[in-house]
Amino acid sequence: MGIGRVPDCENARPPYHSPASLAAAVLELTCLEICAGAGGQSLGLEQAGFAHVAAVEIDPDACATLRLNRPGWKVVEQDVHHFDGTAHLGVDLLADGVPCPPFSIAGKQLGAGDERDLFPQALRLVEECRPAAVMLENVRGLSTARFAGYRDQVLGRLSELGYQAGWQVLNACEFGVPQLRPRFILVAMKPAAYQHFEWPRAVKTPPTVGETLRELMAAGGAPGAGAGSRSAASRSGTRDGPVRWPPGG
Repeated sequence: MGIGRVPDCENARPPYHSPASLAAAVLELTCLEICAGAGGQSLGLEQAGFAHVAAVEIDPDACATLRLNRPGWKVVEQDVHHFDGTAHLGVDLLADGVPCPPFSIAGKQLGAGDERDLFPQALRLVEECRPAAVMLENVRGLSTARFAGYRDQVLGRLSELGYQAGWQVLNACEFGVPQLRPRFILVAMKPAAYQHFEWPRAVKTPPTVGETLRELMAAGGAPGAGAGSRSAASRSGTRDGPVRWPPGG
């Protein structure tokens, strides 16, 4: 798997609002992101007005993609176990997409018994950098009764660190994305701030994959893209070669 840029397709993503345009309404917020991957969540954070103080990722190809698309970012290619968060004391947000296999129904669901469980490292970083807010995401499997005790341990540790927190299952398809992607989200803040927090409500029924990717597929010569986006999407497959993140994304 090599590095890549996301295709230039305005209709394949939500409207972009740059940090500069948001700065007029609010002061620029900072975020430290671990397990950043190739930048999916990173883009959402950027569009929400957060400036990365660092993006931590262990995979070399993912790091290369981040550097290619955001050369001004501090990309730390490192195992999270060895990352020291004290240099980012007081960051506004610690964001994390820790590995899902320990909790996925597609795996053995070993939870804390899985060496890939990085929730303990995320909690260590909360203690080290003391962010104003924390956002962690994982698979819906973590929301099941099987992991009730594990969730209580996470909430208990956050409470010891002075945070109030809650979990919620959110599905990407409820927010305009043509994908059934339920994710279990944890949000934590200091109690004075958390009392003002509200979980987002479903926005709208998403377009189909074909409707979203029609212009991109047509530009790439996908058969039938101009005449019937739904059927073209089912036949298009993937494209070879490097791709760019969209403008502003």
